[in-house]
Amino acid sequence: MPSRDLIQDQESTIQSISAEDLLERVRNPSSPLLLLDCRCTTDFAASHIRGAINLSLPASSLMLRRLSNGKLSITSLIPKSEWKDQFLKLWKEATLVLYDSDSESSGNTNSRVSGTLLQRLKDDGCNVVCLQGGFNNFQSLYPEWCESESFEDSLLGLMALRIGSVSPDSRQPDSGLGDCSVGPTPFPVEILPNLYLGNASDSCDWNSLEKYGIHYVLNVTPNLPNKFEKTGMGMKYMQIPIQDHWSQNLSSFFPQAINFIDEARKSKLGVLVHCLAGISRSVTITLAYLMHELNIPLNEAYDYVQRRKSNISPNLNFLEQLKDFERQLNLNSCHCSNPYPCEHLNSTQESTPDSAVLPDMWA
Repeated sequence: MPSRDLIQDQESTIQSISAEDLLERVRNPSSPLLLLDCRCTTDFAASHIRGAINLSLPASSLMLRRLSNGKLSITSLIPKSEWKDQFLKLWKEATLVLYDSDSESSGNTNSRVSGTLLQRLKDDGCNVVCLQGGFNNFQSLYPEWCESESFEDSLLGLMALRIGSVSPDSRQPDSGLGDCSVGPTPFPVEILPNLYLGNASDSCDWNSLEKYGIHYVLNVTPNLPNKFEKTGMGMKYMQIPIQDHWSQNLSSFFPQAINFIDEARKSKLGVLVHCLAGISRSVTITLAYLMHELNIPLNEAYDYVQRRKSNISPNLNFLEQLKDFERQLNLNSCHCSNPYPCEHLNSTQESTPDSAVLPDMWA
């Protein structure tokens, strides 16, 4: 992804629009306008500018780098098919207004996600501007022009999203935006006997929980409900109130999470580890458990999980916490002695920053 210095150097070429001017454009459209909200899905669901569409991208350096260098398409970040159709219809002719939570008035953004999206849209030839002050400023001035959507609607949109890779050579010649990688991902995924990795939808699906014999649920979110906790249906919960953000210390919960998973598996009962999308937080907990339980280093644990669920993407901060955990467990050398086959990374595969497991290999 472009460095912050690079984005700042290009600041003079980045146009911005004030909240007042945006409202005037929305009220009296003289030309097509498309609002792109690049905040996280839960923030978007809570409130967003009327008519905006959400671009969902995990705050992972690997994913941002894939987007920046053209290996990830813009359309693959749009979780709802109607939004994707709207984007594909308007991106060439419309003014795209990109906003995050609190973009600065100069047009320069502090958000790594919005900064990378902005540069990628410009590279693809889009007429894109930043919203001065971001969503927070617009909402404070014009709350009546903001709306929310139900958690169920947000979740359904997110569950349709599958972030895939796009080769620059495979881009559609008429758009330059790459092919779409959108489709359902099978959940939950069995990682070890009685250990399942899934998402928020799985945690609310009683038939699925019953089918896989799941009686323990590890909820790695601060606000998703434990749906069957007080129903007397025999479901045991543990909740880790962590957001998918670089500032969060998920490693402090590793011991409790490992004990919780162990309790379920020793009782021959299924345990579901889930977050919102089953991509970052729940994957981090699962990797920590594999490292501890199977006595394997991070790169092998990551490869083991990725072979079962291809779209995992823990954010960089969580990967660094897993590296620290690896050192605590003294797993720097490979000594894989466990009943579950766990092969090394295929040395014949092309090695790139985006396929790497360990972030410090590509510092």
